[in-house]
Amino acid sequence: MKRSLRLQVTAIGSWMLLSVLTGCMGRDSARPAQASDSGLARPNVLFIAVDDLRPRLGCYGDALAITPHIDRLARRGVLFNRAYCQQAVCNPSRASVLTGRRPDATKVWNLSTHFREALPDVVTLPQYFKENGYQARCVGKIYHDPAAAQDSISWSAPETLAVTGKAGPKYVLNSNLNRKGSWKAAATERADVPDSAYVDGRVGNAALRVLREISDRPFFLAVGLRRPHLPFSAPERYWAMYDGMEMPLPSNPDAPEDVPVLAMHPSNELRGYSDVPDEGPLDEATVRRLIQGYYASTTYIDAQIGRLLDELDTLGLSSNTIVVLWSDHGFHLGEHGLWTKTTNFELDTRVPLIISSPGAYQSGVQTNALAELVDLYPTLADLAGLGIPEGLEGISLKPVLENPERAWKKAAFSQFPRPWFYRNQPEVMGYSVRTDRYRYTEWQDFKTGEVQASELYDHREDPMEMKNVAAQAENASVVERLGAMLAEGWEGALPEQAVKK
Repeated sequence: MKRSLRLQVTAIGSWMLLSVLTGCMGRDSARPAQASDSGLARPNVLFIAVDDLRPRLGCYGDALAITPHIDRLARRGVLFNRAYCQQAVCNPSRASVLTGRRPDATKVWNLSTHFREALPDVVTLPQYFKENGYQARCVGKIYHDPAAAQDSISWSAPETLAVTGKAGPKYVLNSNLNRKGSWKAAATERADVPDSAYVDGRVGNAALRVLREISDRPFFLAVGLRRPHLPFSAPERYWAMYDGMEMPLPSNPDAPEDVPVLAMHPSNELRGYSDVPDEGPLDEATVRRLIQGYYASTTYIDAQIGRLLDELDTLGLSSNTIVVLWSDHGFHLGEHGLWTKTTNFELDTRVPLIISSPGAYQSGVQTNALAELVDLYPTLADLAGLGIPEGLEGISLKPVLENPERAWKKAAFSQFPRPWFYRNQPEVMGYSVRTDRYRYTEWQDFKTGEVQASELYDHREDPMEMKNVAAQAENASVVERLGAMLAEGWEGALPEQAVKK
C-alpha cells in the first residue's frame, strides 16, 4: 500500500512539473494531471492485443481452455459477450481500433495500405494519450507487422519487437528450413524450450522491462501478442497440458445452406503450410492437431498476460491501471469448412473483450451489450478523463461499465471486401449488421452500391449460422428493416441516451 501511494504521488508530481514546462506549447503539449471520476490520479492504461483470438477461453465458458490469467482479469472487470471487430483481418481491424474510425474512413481494407494515406493528420489512440502527457509505449504487434505499417508518431519511444522477422522466431525446430528460404513450414510446432525461445515469450520479457521503466509516471503501454495466429508454435509444456484431452471437432463443418459464393473462401492462409494439403478435406488427425495447437498457443499467451498482471500487482499499480484485453478478430477452426478469418460470419467478427477499470465500475460481471472495437478509443479517453476527441466513429462504453445490464446499441457493424488480398480498391464489399437476434449481410458493388447477394441468419433459431434465410418470403420484412439499418449506418444504432460527441 505504501509503495502504491508513493508511486501515485511521484506520478502526480511529474505531471505538475510537465505542466509548468509545457503549458504554453499549444496542441501537442501535455495537460496537467486531473482526478478521474473515481477520485484517483489519472489512470494508467495497459492495452493488451492478441492476434486471432476467438472467445475460446475459460471465462467465456470453454471447459477445455486453460486460461487462468485471462479468467483472473475477467474477475476484475467487465467481460463483453457480444463484442465485434469492424473487419476480420489484421491490418484493417487494427487501423480501425487505433484511429477510432471504420474501414471506409481509414480506406484500409487490405494488408498493405497505411491509414495515414487517407488520414495523414489523424491522432491515434496512443498518440492522444502521448499528447496528454502519458508515456505511450509499444511492445509487440499493435499495428500490423511489417515495418511499413508502423506509426512512430504514435509512441513516446521507438517500438519494441513490433516488426515481423525482427521480433523473434516463429519456429525453433524448423528454423533451418526457414533459413534456406522456403516459405513453407509446418502449421504447428511443439519444442521443449523456454517461453523466450518463441516471440511471445520475448514480448513478455520486454513488456515487463518497459513497465518497470515507466512505472513512476502515467503510461499507456500497448502489448501485442502474436499467438494464436498461425503457425501454432508454442513451447512443449503448453501442448502437454492438452495431451490426453479429446480435441473437439467442428460441430458445423459444412458451408451454410444457400450461402453465396462471395461469403466463402478457400482457406489459403492455412493451405500455405507444408503439413496441410493444398486442397480437399483435412483428415481428422490433422484437424485435432491444429485445434490442440490453437489451445496450446492460447495458453502460452495467457501465461504472458499473467506475468503482466502479476507485475502490476508487484509495482503497486493495479489499483490505478485500466487493463483492456482484446483481439483484432475471431477465427474459424474448421467450422463452415473454413480456417482462419476474412469473412463476415459470427466466428470471425466476434471477439473477446475485457475491460478492467479501477474506481466505481463493475467487476467480475458479464454484459450482453453490443460493443465494437471502434469503441475502445472513446472509452479509454473517457475513462482517463481526457475528453473524447471529435471525429471518432465509436462510442464510449463507460456507461456499460457502470451498469452492464443497461440498454445499449441496437447493432454492431462489420464488413469484408472481395477480392481483398493486397487490393487497394474492392470490387464488392460485404456489409454486415449484427443485432440482438440477427446477422444480415449485403454484398454490394463497391462503386454502384448494387446488392449482388445477401445473407440472413437467425441466431435465435440458428446460432451456428448454418442456413441463409434471406430469400425466404416470411423474412422479407426483416430483410427490409435490416437493409435500412445498414444504409443508415452506425450512428443510427447508437443508444437513445447517448450524446453524440
